[in-house]
Amino acid sequence: MRVDSTTGLLDVARQAPSPNRDDRPAGSVIDLIVIHGISLPPGEFGGPWIDALFANTLDPGAHPYFRTLAGLRVSTHLLIRRDGEIVQYVPFQHRAWHAGESAYRNRRRCNDFSIGIELEGADHLPYDARQYPILAALIVALRAAYPAITPERLAGHADIAPGRKTDPGPAFDWTRLRRLLGETRAAK
Repeated sequence: MRVDSTTGLLDVARQAPSPNRDDRPAGSVIDLIVIHGISLPPGEFGGPWIDALFANTLDPGAHPYFRTLAGLRVSTHLLIRRDGEIVQYVPFQHRAWHAGESAYRNRRRCNDFSIGIELEGADHLPYDARQYPILAALIVALRAAYPAITPERLAGHADIAPGRKTDPGPAFDWTRLRRLLGETRAAK
């Protein structure tokens, strides 16, 4: 698994470009990974809905929940599906719209300096075992490409938007991820 520093693309990812992106501010250094959880509809897995959300093609009539997302313009850099497939929506050198109103260690606007990784999952349902080793390998590849992403620069969406977001939720096993990364620190 390797990041092409010229294109900002991950070599093993299926590419599904999202229009919901823009340039990072001049001088931005990518130094944070934000872990998210997503399922559409909530608690359901598989299907085309996540791709459609990030492509602005989600049909609000396809499910009652989708009406609440009508007009929403969001994206992420990567998604790890439950079966382990990696999908890339935004090249890393561009700003994805995944964090919203956010702050990390008193630094606001996390989209400016972070990479967003969605895991297909839900806060209170166990994530699939296949997702953890892929996420760990992905983090290793991103750290090789962006050395400012040190072990302590890994956060959940809930950490950067407390009170507004809860993902990846209590079902996400941070200890397992740290162990796969070879880190002794158990807490994020």
